[in-house]
Amino acid sequence: MNNGLILWADDEIDLLKPHILFLKQKGYDVVTVSNGRDALDAAAERNFDLIILDENMPGLSGLETLSQIKVTSPEVPVIMITKSEEENIMNQAIGNKIADYLIKPVNPNQILLSIKKNLHSSRLVAQKATLDYQQEFHNISMTINNAASFADWCEVYKTLVHWELTLASTDTNLDELLLLQKIEANSAFSKFVKKNYETWVTTDRHPLMSHEVMKNKVFPLLDAGEKVFFIVIDNFRLDQWRMVKPIVSEYFNIDEDELYCSILPTATQYARNAIFSGLMPVHISKMFPDLWVDEDEEEGKNLNESPLVQTLLDRYRKRYSFSYNKINDSAGGEKLLQNFANLSGYDLNVLVINFVDMLSHARTESKMIRELAYSDAAYRSLTESWFKHSAVTNLLKQIASHGYRVVLTTDHGTVRVNNPIKVIGDRATNTNLRYKLGKNLSYNPKQVYEIKQPLAFGLPSPNISTTYIFASNRDFFAYPNNYNHYVQYYNDTFQHGGISMEEMIIPIVTMSKK
Repeated sequence: MNNGLILWADDEIDLLKPHILFLKQKGYDVVTVSNGRDALDAAAERNFDLIILDENMPGLSGLETLSQIKVTSPEVPVIMITKSEEENIMNQAIGNKIADYLIKPVNPNQILLSIKKNLHSSRLVAQKATLDYQQEFHNISMTINNAASFADWCEVYKTLVHWELTLASTDTNLDELLLLQKIEANSAFSKFVKKNYETWVTTDRHPLMSHEVMKNKVFPLLDAGEKVFFIVIDNFRLDQWRMVKPIVSEYFNIDEDELYCSILPTATQYARNAIFSGLMPVHISKMFPDLWVDEDEEEGKNLNESPLVQTLLDRYRKRYSFSYNKINDSAGGEKLLQNFANLSGYDLNVLVINFVDMLSHARTESKMIRELAYSDAAYRSLTESWFKHSAVTNLLKQIASHGYRVVLTTDHGTVRVNNPIKVIGDRATNTNLRYKLGKNLSYNPKQVYEIKQPLAFGLPSPNISTTYIFASNRDFFAYPNNYNHYVQYYNDTFQHGGISMEEMIIPIVTMSKK
């Protein structure tokens, strides 16, 4: 058994024979040298998996040897061993990106643990993740079968996202099994929503939903005298939030990290307008017809968000001043940063950030973006990379430095679709792939969730016979005309508007300055 080739440089190497024998018994090949110059020569001749350096060697010191190794072999992990506890030496070693720093005397198990951590952590983590998920698989299936409330489904979804992130970071070959379990969960969740959605929108027995977000999460902070930034990242799923949470946590304490339920359709026009108005879509259309845009109108569907926020404040007799800004690109974010001082005069600052939604649409339309975001893991990675390097992170730093409170959320999530369902509609039928509304829709009722009385479900009814239908799980609607081309174009794209955990169970986070 060969676990790796190790170079060990120490001027007292003869005294370390018991340590070296111990490592050889554990399956490691160990090459020894007694000074830094010989260590550099050995590293130039052979490809070592790991290098152990004594810091206090005559001639070329351990730190000097480390610096040269990092120039010629930056990918090789280096463990520094020293008698000194001087902070300056430790800082220099860490600055040179050492893999570990051990202080003499060290025992063989300390060395072995450090080697395993740096050479075998991926394999060991994968083995542990495989075992843990296999043991948990049955429990997750039981939880799916027994889920009887929205809170139960939140726990199911959080568990699945946890395993999705865990398995994606390891080489376990369990991704397909987890995907099957997610499909099973989404199928059961869709049945749960179909059974309960009417009760949710017609009674007080419901989870927190889109039209209640500001009243329940933003107003209490304002009423307590806080200045608040309410940030809505369009199309932002729980798994994406989990990826960027460590970045945000550098500047904020996470006071509440919760999930709430998006209304149907899980689309910006409906869900985000409901957030900002505090009303279900049908009530927006009736109370403020000039601020509601029907599906068949060409006007942009989200041009009236600032006036809708004002109607909400007026309705609850809140006299708070507010600003509204939408960030569509990096230039918009940088401009807002430059004018950040102007935001300090408002009690409430509402920010809408569109990048994630733009990424989702770009993945459909661009072969290059589809290749970059070919999987859910890659899609998350792109989101994380954007967030880390975007003006949004700099905005959050500024917000934290001023001590403002933040409520961060989204209007809906998105799901990757791969199962086409045929639907026929007239020219007035909307183009969304996860929901349709119209008066002449033709479809298989067993394949959809249909709402034939929209007004009772809080939805506008442009015509007396308007019907809404929703796709669930990984389904999407396709027209019979040019069917094969249509299916091929949209298969495996990220869509929203329908019923799935990814679209409906979405994060809402309250944060304060560290």
